[in-house]
Amino acid sequence: MQQQTVRKSYSFEGKGLHTGKVAKVTVNPAPADYGIRFVRTDIDRDAAVEALAENVSSTARSTTITSADGVSVMTIEHLMSALTGMGIDNALIEINNIEVPILDGSAKPYIDAIWKDGIIGLDAQRKYLEIPEPVEICDEKTGSVVRIEPADSPSYDVKIDFNSKVLGVQTAHWDPSLTYAEEIGVCRTFVFFHEIEYLFKNNLIKGGDVDNAIVIVEHPVSDEQLEHMSRLFNVPALKICDNGYLNNLRLRFENECARHKLLDLMGDLRLVGGFLNVRVSAVKSGHSINTRAARAVRELLLNRK
Repeated sequence: MQQQTVRKSYSFEGKGLHTGKVAKVTVNPAPADYGIRFVRTDIDRDAAVEALAENVSSTARSTTITSADGVSVMTIEHLMSALTGMGIDNALIEINNIEVPILDGSAKPYIDAIWKDGIIGLDAQRKYLEIPEPVEICDEKTGSVVRIEPADSPSYDVKIDFNSKVLGVQTAHWDPSLTYAEEIGVCRTFVFFHEIEYLFKNNLIKGGDVDNAIVIVEHPVSDEQLEHMSRLFNVPALKICDNGYLNNLRLRFENECARHKLLDLMGDLRLVGGFLNVRVSAVKSGHSINTRAARAVRELLLNRK
């Protein structure tokens, strides 16, 4: 298969989920073998950082990459997932602030803009990355596992378990027979109601609002708490649906939360530096273990050269 890039430049603007800072991000065409690179145009035209596992500098509720000379970009995972799911090998991404905007909490805005006619082939073959042996990363404290095994074609399986009576245990699957844009890319991030106030107090989710996250109400909530949340987000009165979710959004799938974790996993694993031909199985995955797995695969591949 040929390598691919975007046909033209596509721009997106909005608040960063964690910083609350407004940023404009532009996905530009790039030549063969360029990979994915971010440029902080607010710093300098040469302030670049490659989207590679060794550049991961933080995984505190999102994935941040930082170059050797200190150029950082936060919350790259949804955009990286979109580029992966749409089959884009090469792109120059310009951003005029530190954090990629959260938009609707999924990869859908990127897909809607680029998918129809925005991808072109390049005069170079895609080099699929294949591993000679399985890679498994475990976290005994959290029970998280990411296992990556050799395969003839890519597939992803995710299982989430937050010990939640609302979510239950959810699973999600993707392989090339399923349309990423319809099955995975549209799935939004999620948060538990009881976490929101803590996150605000700790200077996280400054850009969060009820349009870009599924809110799970695990514990009993008073009318006063709901009123406070409504004031916090400056929206009309919020209510709890019968299924235990806040009424701010309607679920796109019963297992949308598991599908979003798969979206994140695909974005984080793209930090291996290309498209993997592997079978990925993940339990209780998150940005930390995802990027550790990407780093382990990348080291395995580099050591083979």
